[in-house]
Amino acid sequence: MQGAFNERKNDRRLHVPHVLLCGARPGPTVLISAGIHNAEYVGIQAAIELSNELDVTTLRGNVIILPLANRSGFENRTMSRVYEDGKNLNRVFPGDREGSEADRLAHMLFEVFIKNVDAYIDLHCGDGYETLVPFCYYLGDTPAEETAKRMVECVNVKYVVCSRCRTGGAYNLASVHGIPSVLIERGQLSLFSREEIEADKADVRNILRCLGVLDGDWTVYPKQELFEYNDDAPCTGCWYPELKPGDRFQKGEKLGEIRDYFGRSLFTETAPTDGVLLYQCASLNIIEKGPMVSYGVPTDNPF
Repeated sequence: MQGAFNERKNDRRLHVPHVLLCGARPGPTVLISAGIHNAEYVGIQAAIELSNELDVTTLRGNVIILPLANRSGFENRTMSRVYEDGKNLNRVFPGDREGSEADRLAHMLFEVFIKNVDAYIDLHCGDGYETLVPFCYYLGDTPAEETAKRMVECVNVKYVVCSRCRTGGAYNLASVHGIPSVLIERGQLSLFSREEIEADKADVRNILRCLGVLDGDWTVYPKQELFEYNDDAPCTGCWYPELKPGDRFQKGEKLGEIRDYFGRSLFTETAPTDGVLLYQCASLNIIEKGPMVSYGVPTDNPF
């Protein structure tokens, strides 16, 4: 069943395209979402294709697919922001039914979809100004942690981040409420290659096999677990990164530099510890308090 969920309040409607696939046999209900950040196209296209490719006669349980959570942002090309209020949708969960557009959208997504499922897969990638190495997230120290780890094992990437953020994000909120969840990051710069789309789809199918929604064996991929650290830009200017995502670095190594419009140095970013670069700003312009670099530091946990 395909549709667009509409919630009307004071003549304002929320339009969320969705597909409900009801399996021929009983089983869990799994939610797959994409487009929470509306310029992250790999996940959006993967979700669209999965909604047409998954065969209900082979499913146990139900699969709900939201191929484009932030439709207004997509149709107005606002990158990570909801068009009507300029808020980052993945920073306002659980939202507020009486709030602005992003707050209302987050509230509806959680109340109607997220909190009513047995497992959740959220598809993301690098934004239009970000380069990224594929990796995935799960939230540590939650009631659903063990199942979430099993889901993470099914994702074909080298790195997994054990997140410590318990607020703001969709998969974070789901995890806190006992719903095993994983966020997959693959793709960058608002590009969408066939290879990346197929990789996202393969990961989703592998997770569905692990959860018993699809028949067959699933593959476990070894990973290194990381803690993530994010450094925002201290000033606006021109950004010159030194490394590319996936590169390892040592404490004290230069990660990049911000210069003014005459080439004079304003700020140099150096590594406070050894780590691996996960994603970074890849545009010449960089904005004060905006994303600059994100890096991972290995944990002591085996994975």
